[in-house]
Amino acid sequence: MKILLAVDESETALQVVKHAAQLAKQLSAPPSIALVYVNLPLPKAVAKELGVDGSEAYYADTAAAVLRKVRAAMKRNRLPFTEHRAVGPVAETLVRLAKADRADLILMGSHGRGTLKSLLLGSVASKVIATSPVPVMVVR
Repeated sequence: MKILLAVDESETALQVVKHAAQLAKQLSAPPSIALVYVNLPLPKAVAKELGVDGSEAYYADTAAAVLRKVRAAMKRNRLPFTEHRAVGPVAETLVRLAKADRADLILMGSHGRGTLKSLLLGSVASKVIATSPVPVMVVR
């Protein structure tokens, strides 16, 4: 089974790892897990000010901070995984990566780094559920 495990800065990310470990125990063979962190694109003015190198450093530093704690939880639970980092609209990027990787399941948290905009337009989880061609398991 191929699982796309989406994580963000929220504490829910660690709950998602716990659920991945529980799911893995129920499977007859170890799952193939793609651990994915998606950075939102920087506002154009900020990206222009930082330049390409500065923007890339920001994306790398942000992803590294998030993935460090999640990576440790994955290793504690003895879950095999590969890491993937991307930049883009989160829901659309997760669905695109799930299609490209031919994932069987997307596993993600119900609430992440919300903003007022996400409250008004709908959450990332609901957008993924609405557009994903594969089942989505949402963890609270």
